[in-house]
Amino acid sequence: MVQQVLINDDDYYVPDANQLVTEDDTPVDNFASAKQQRLLVSSLYSSLQSQTFLAEANVGIYYTDLQPPIVPDVFLSLDVQVPEKWWEKQNRCYMVWRFGKPPEVVLEIVSNKEGDELGKKLKTYEHMRASYYIVYDPNQQLSEKILHVYELRGTRYFETSETWLEQVGLGITLWEGKFEDRQDTWLRWCYQDGNILSTGDERAEQERERAEQERERAEQAEQRNQLLAERLRAMGVDPDTL
Repeated sequence: MVQQVLINDDDYYVPDANQLVTEDDTPVDNFASAKQQRLLVSSLYSSLQSQTFLAEANVGIYYTDLQPPIVPDVFLSLDVQVPEKWWEKQNRCYMVWRFGKPPEVVLEIVSNKEGDELGKKLKTYEHMRASYYIVYDPNQQLSEKILHVYELRGTRYFETSETWLEQVGLGITLWEGKFEDRQDTWLRWCYQDGNILSTGDERAEQERERAEQERERAEQAEQRNQLLAERLRAMGVDPDTL
């Protein structure tokens, strides 16, 4: 059992972080899951630069001192930041008692039937009181459904067909396209209008395309001006005097 540490002579205490396992260096993922995690996390940081939040993949969450941490594939917690001294033991993973709240969104990507995402993990996240629990099952290992979305109502999770996560102001959607040179169906964050949150590379490509369109429009305008000037000269009018 984790040793308790009293704070300010109150009855409130937190576990001693020095006795917690914050990382075990165990490789746990496959290529597809790792790439999907990068997409979900990187697009948040690329698109929500004016907001304060913490999003990560494969980082442990301690929600109680009586249980080992749970490690979601991806989580999103609003209005919190990684502490500046992140190498200190108590700052290396997400300890609910230090951040003051659980993450709003926890997400699991199903690779096989051994993770018990719709059983034990669901109950754990429900007990932790994460506002939304998302299970992405691209190969339909657990059921015919590819996407399961659970919303916390009171103290219980209820499955919903709604993919707009009202409490975080984001939605999720399945998207066909290429990420890191891999064409596939991906789970993406989206805005309420359905537009996806772009990654840094996508934003750079969009800026390049906009710049190219502006260049083409400028060239077309210049060509029209030159044609007009030639017609005016043919009519005996000097365009420079207009």
